[in-house]
Amino acid sequence: MSADTDEQKPSESGAGAGAQAGTGAGAGPAAKEGPEFRPYRHPAAGWGAAKSVSRFLLREGALVDGPRAIMRMNHENGGFDCPGCAWPDDTKGLHLDICENGIKHVTWEMTRKRVGREFFAAHSVTELSGWSDHGLENQGRLTEPMVYDPDTDHYVPIGWKDAFELIGGALRGLDSPDQASFYTSGRLGNEATFLYQLMARELGTNNLPDCSNMCHEASGRALQASLGTGKGTVDLTDWESADALFILGVNAASNAPRMLTALAEAHSRGARIVHINPLVEAAATRTIVPHDFTDMALFKSTPTSSLNLQVRIGGDMALLRGMAKAVLEQSATDPKALDREFIDRHTAGFEEYRALCEVTPWEEIETQSGLSRAAVLKAARVYGEADRSIISWCLGVSQHEHGVDTVREIVNLLLLRGNLGREGAGPSPVRGHSNVQGNRTCGIDHRPAGAFLDRLAEVCGIEPPREHGLDTVGTIEAMRGGAVKVFVGMGGNFALAAPDTEATCAALRNCDLTVQVSTKLNRSHLVHGRRAVILPCLGRTEKDHQREGVQSTSVEDSMSMVHLSIGMKRPASPHLLSEPAIIAGIARAALPDSATRWEWYVEDYDRIRDTMARVLPGFEDFNRRVRLPLGFRIKQPARELVFLTPSGRAEFSTAALPDVVPAPGTLALGTMRSHDQWNTTIYSDNDRYRGIKNLRTLVFMNRADMRDRGIGDLGPVDITSTARDGSRRSVHGYLAVPYDIPRGCAAGYMPEMNVLCALVDHSTQSDQPIMKHVEVTIEPAA
Repeated sequence: MSADTDEQKPSESGAGAGAQAGTGAGAGPAAKEGPEFRPYRHPAAGWGAAKSVSRFLLREGALVDGPRAIMRMNHENGGFDCPGCAWPDDTKGLHLDICENGIKHVTWEMTRKRVGREFFAAHSVTELSGWSDHGLENQGRLTEPMVYDPDTDHYVPIGWKDAFELIGGALRGLDSPDQASFYTSGRLGNEATFLYQLMARELGTNNLPDCSNMCHEASGRALQASLGTGKGTVDLTDWESADALFILGVNAASNAPRMLTALAEAHSRGARIVHINPLVEAAATRTIVPHDFTDMALFKSTPTSSLNLQVRIGGDMALLRGMAKAVLEQSATDPKALDREFIDRHTAGFEEYRALCEVTPWEEIETQSGLSRAAVLKAARVYGEADRSIISWCLGVSQHEHGVDTVREIVNLLLLRGNLGREGAGPSPVRGHSNVQGNRTCGIDHRPAGAFLDRLAEVCGIEPPREHGLDTVGTIEAMRGGAVKVFVGMGGNFALAAPDTEATCAALRNCDLTVQVSTKLNRSHLVHGRRAVILPCLGRTEKDHQREGVQSTSVEDSMSMVHLSIGMKRPASPHLLSEPAIIAGIARAALPDSATRWEWYVEDYDRIRDTMARVLPGFEDFNRRVRLPLGFRIKQPARELVFLTPSGRAEFSTAALPDVVPAPGTLALGTMRSHDQWNTTIYSDNDRYRGIKNLRTLVFMNRADMRDRGIGDLGPVDITSTARDGSRRSVHGYLAVPYDIPRGCAAGYMPEMNVLCALVDHSTQSDQPIMKHVEVTIEPAA
C-alpha cells in the first residue's frame, strides 16, 4: 500500500485488513456457487418476500419463535417495535404491519446460537479478522462481558463490575473529557439515549457523534434553516390523503418496505406517484402487499408509480429547480399555479427565488439533471395538478456535497403551492434506523442548542459544556491524530459503517480504549484500541427485568410518533444487561461523586421519562401520553405554520445549482445497500430486486460506459477514487454488472465500497461523508 493510494482486493471486503468477502461462517470465504445476474421482472414484496422469509426462518431454526414474534411486532398494545426501519406503525390497527426485512432483522436477533467464553478461547482476534462479516454475526448472540488480552490475542471474560471500573478508570484518567467520544447507532431507545447524553455532558463533553452524521444531517440542517424544525412535518395520515407523492433517492422495497403499502393504497385511490432515482428500483414499479390476502391469492399486483425519472447522481436539485421554474412560468398565465396568499403570509425571500429561477437556463437544468426538458415538465405537471403534495427523500439526496441545498430546494418547491401545514402535504424525510430520529430528539447532538442545555442544567443539576463537540468525521480524525483516546460505541458497527475504511480502522486502533455495546459479534470488536471491552446488551425483542418489574422503552419513528416497545422473549443470557443499566454502570464508575441517581433511574424507566418530560419540549406528561394507543406525536411548530426562523417565516433559499457532471473519463459512484442486508448486517450475498446472486463485490454500470472501456458483462474491473486532497483509493477485481443507470453513473454496495469514500470528502454544508457521489475511474482489471 503506497502513501497516496489505499488498495484493496475483493477478498478484503472493504472492511479493513483481513476481512473476507462472502457469507462463509468459518475462517476464510466459504465455497459457493458462481455469481449470477438476471434482471428482476416481478412485483416487489408478494410471494417473493414470503418465500424469502420462509427460507430464512427455516435456515435460522425459527419456525416457532419467528411467527410468534411476527404477531407481536409493531402492535400498539404490549408489542415490541421492529428494530429495523423507522417507518411509522399503521394507523388503522393492522395486525400484520410487518415486512420481509423486519422479520429477518428480528429473527437474526432471536437466534439460538451463542458466542460465549468458549468461543473466544477457541478463536484469536487475528483469526477472527479473516472471517467474513456475515460469518462473524452468524455465530450468534454475545453472552457475557469480554476484555481483550494482548498477550494471548484473545478476548477473555470480565465481570460487569470490573468492566465498568476499567472503563470508568480510563475516563477518569483523561486529561480532558474531550479526549473521549460517545457514538450511538439508531437502535438505542429514548430512555437509554437520554441517560447516555446526560453521562457525556456530566463528564464534560459534547462529543456525541451518531449515525445521523452519516445519513440525514443535511436534512436536519436544511429543514431547520428553511422551517425552524429539523424534522419532516407530515405523518402517515397525510400520506393517506396526498394527491401526489414524490419519492427521491429512496430504495423503498429494501430500506422502508412498509412504504409499499402506502404506495399501493395511494395508487388505488388515484394519487400520482413520481419516483426520482438513478436506478428504477423494484418499489418504483409494482407490488403485491403480503397482508392483502386476496391479492396474494390472485397474484394481483398494484402499480406503485405513475412516473419514473432517472436523474444522474446528484441531479435531483436541478430537477427540482426545473419543476419550480415550470410552476413559475405557468403562473404568468394561470394565477392558480402559485398559492400567493400562502407565500405572502408565511414566507420570506420569494422574489429573490423567483428571479433565480428565471435566470437559470433550461439548458443548465437539463445538463445537470441528466433529463430532458420534457421529462422535467412531466413531473412539474403532476405537481401543478395536485392540490396536496408530499415530497419524500432519503440518502440519495442527503449524502452529497450539496445535500443541504437540495433539501432546501425541496422546501422551495413545496412553498410555491402552499404544500405545508395542511393535511396531505409537506416534506417527509425517510429515516433509516428505527430510532435514529429519537436519538437526536433526546439529546444525541454534538451541536446542542443553548436552550436545551439550559433545561438540562436546571432539571438535572449539572453544568453541561457549551462548546460544540465532535461529529462522526471529526471523531475519526481526532482518534487518528491522538486527540481522542477513548471511544465508546453504543450499538452499531462503527468500523464498517463509517467512510474511508482504512482510515477509520487505523483511528480505532490508535485509541487507548475502545468499548462496544453490542448484541452480536462484528468487525468493530476486531478493530480495537490497545485495550478493548465488549459489553453485551439485551435486544429489542427481549424482556427487560429491573427492580420495579419488566420495563418498556420508547422510540420515535420518522414521522415524530413516540410509542412504547416491550420485549417478549427470555434474554439470550442471564448475564446480559439493558442499555440503560450499562450506561448507568459506566456513569457511576466514571463519575463516582455524581449526584445523579443512576441506579434509581434504572430501577424504573418511568423515572427516566419523568425527567425527560421536564427537559424535552413536546414530552410533557410523557408517561401517560406514551401509553395511549399508538403513543403520541411530538408537536412541531412548522406543522402549525409557526416558523422558528430568524424571519419568523418559512424561508426560500437561493443556492446556485452545483455542477454534478462527471469529468471526462470519470464516473459518479453512489454506495447503497443490497436487499438482503440491513445497514452493515449482511444476510446473504444475494440482492433479489436487482437480480444478483452470490455476489457483493460488484459495480453496476451503464452498458455504454462499459463498452467505452472495453468491459464485458461480469468482467473484472479495478475502481479508483480520487479525493479532494489528491489521494487515491482502489479496489481490484470487482465484477461489472450492466444495469439501467444513466451514463456517467455507477453504483455498488456498502460497506465494501466505503474504502473508496475518503474521509476528507465530507460535505462543507453538513459535514456528512459524501458516500453517494464519489468520483471514480473504472477500468478492466489489470
